[in-house]
Amino acid sequence: MEDHGSAALGRLLAAMPEAIQATHADLGDATALVDPAAVVEVLRFLRDDADCEFEMLTDLCAVDYLGETPRFEVVYHLYSVTKNHRLRVKARVAEDPCEIATACDLWPSANWMEREVWDLYGIRFTGHPELKRLLLYEDFEGHPLRKDYPKERRQPLVGPRN
Repeated sequence: MEDHGSAALGRLLAAMPEAIQATHADLGDATALVDPAAVVEVLRFLRDDADCEFEMLTDLCAVDYLGETPRFEVVYHLYSVTKNHRLRVKARVAEDPCEIATACDLWPSANWMEREVWDLYGIRFTGHPELKRLLLYEDFEGHPLRKDYPKERRQPLVGPRN
């Protein structure tokens, strides 16, 4: 049985070798680590290429590698309904500036996923149409899923909103 995720990786490597930093396809888990400056271009290729057709962004999340440089990783989980294959795309993001381009123009579903990552990790998605807190209130200080966020931290009280 052919591993379609691996075939998509090969297609991506052939089309955009300069944007790809590493790949693996262990146990059918096809993953590409890409240059964060080229992430939108890579995602657009994967969505639009006839051999890939990743029409669906199923998830977008982040990982905090405290102590490593770059510190953060944004992870895109793609699925092709047409071809029934999956691919994971990762891009490392520095702590300063802690930003990467938005994928909202490619998949509208990225909107709230990026807002959640902004809210909880503090990774700014440049070009996002309305990047604001999603789960926490606007006066909340910090980003609680960062590994250096103090678990005993007190937050400002929130009064009634009119």
